[in-house]
Amino acid sequence: MRAEIHPTWHADAVVHCLCGNTFRTGSTLAELKTEVCSVCHPFFTGQQRIVDTGGQVERFQKRLTKSRTTLK
Repeated sequence: MRAEIHPTWHADAVVHCLCGNTFRTGSTLAELKTEVCSVCHPFFTGQQRIVDTGGQVERFQKRLTKSRTTLK
């Protein structure tokens, strides 16, 4: 291997999640910020969470009900 071409490895990198959870892991960055972790991810919690951005869920629900009524 060539010397001085690899990034520095931080064995105690701190990860901060938006839910408030923090934990340590190995990374090339000293500090990481994430939106979802194993504490708040729906797969691990078993809860469904819909994030509505700009009313997209509402528009989808309207189209779904409209298509169901036109098919009958």
